[in-house]
Amino acid sequence: MKFTYRKLRGKIVEVFGTNYRFAEALNISENSLSKKLNGKTMFNQADISKWCSLLNIPIEQAGIYFFS
Repeated sequence: MKFTYRKLRGKIVEVFGTNYRFAEALNISENSLSKKLNGKTMFNQADISKWCSLLNIPIEQAGIYFFS
């Protein structure tokens, strides 16, 4: 199943301005961030929890951003 992360991408820009700044906050490379957002690598529970925390997304709303 292929997911689209349009809403997640928008939230990243809204909160951090750029993917680069968000990758820095996650302490990962911009390339690693890109792979996740393009479906080349999968998100795990720890990723989702950390991303929600940094993006101020209530965990109850994670599905809207990560599973659409």
